[in-house]
Amino acid sequence: KRGWKSITKKELDMVLSDTPPVWKGSSNLFRNLRERGVISYTEYLFLLCILTKPHAGFRIAFNMFDADGNEMVDKREFLVLEEIFRKKKARKEVADDSHRLDQQTLQLYGHRKSQTHSVRKNDVQHVGTPGVWDALRRGTSQVLFSDLTENVDEKTETTLLVHFFGKRGRAELKFEDFYKFMDNLQTEVLEIEFLSYSKGMPIISEEDFTRILLRYTNVDDVSGYMENVRHSIPDEKGISFEEFRCFFQFLNNLEDFAIAMQMYNFAHRSVGQDEFTRAVYVATGIKLSHHLVNTVFKIFDEDHDGKLSHKEFIGVMKDRLHRGDRGVKAEEKFISFKSCVKKELSGK
Repeated sequence: KRGWKSITKKELDMVLSDTPPVWKGSSNLFRNLRERGVISYTEYLFLLCILTKPHAGFRIAFNMFDADGNEMVDKREFLVLEEIFRKKKARKEVADDSHRLDQQTLQLYGHRKSQTHSVRKNDVQHVGTPGVWDALRRGTSQVLFSDLTENVDEKTETTLLVHFFGKRGRAELKFEDFYKFMDNLQTEVLEIEFLSYSKGMPIISEEDFTRILLRYTNVDDVSGYMENVRHSIPDEKGISFEEFRCFFQFLNNLEDFAIAMQMYNFAHRSVGQDEFTRAVYVATGIKLSHHLVNTVFKIFDEDHDGKLSHKEFIGVMKDRLHRGDRGVKAEEKFISFKSCVKKELSGK
């Protein structure tokens, strides 16, 4: 952990001068920059969103920024859509706080405090529906665009803005460069996770794959899943980075895969490894290796019947897609609070 660091305008300019242009982007961009970079909180939310977006959704994301439909995104358009993204996030947090307050009131008094909170939450969900973005693309929300443009501050430069639009901010972002940036970011984060366990080797163990897979989920008994792997795969073969990358690309398409899985349920067919592999390919176009699929089954097949249910796999993996964005559990917050209090009292 590092403390707050204030930098002067001159130091900021020096930091930004190290930013490469977007056509020189790579899957080592952030690792090469290290501490010689600066991003805003809104950009952090944007980058976090990219990590779990399927490749098929890259064009949709680009079109959201391309407000005038000229197949190019300029700095102004990018800043305006960032502002919309920030406000949407703020409204979601308010709705989540209201929902938590309702739940606490229900537990304490046996009834909800009011119905206004749930109404607000519905409003937020309505704002987040694809229809709003479609309206933006059709040009019917030009008034909204104009209003936000007045509030956008172009003077604040960041590494991301310089990377996309150049040091003078006059360049325009093409879809091809935007696509490469998103793909490189996903690859870079996956490489970091993979290398943290591989320790220079070309593979990671099945147990380490399980640890990474269950990170950011709400699984309480991680040790139970680890035991499944130890007993079911006694001879480690290992997971390569290509297998690792393919699997997490597949997870970014989990919604489409869930639809394919429903087809088996409607046909009253159980989902074995062959059916799972076929559903992944049909839904995403990604071919998973036999060993990788076998490992996934050994991890999640709790009743050891050789089949996977919706609850056993999709329910757990949907939590992981949030990558910790839902926050820590209440118990963890309380433990952290107790630890903080003890530390403060012992210091006096």
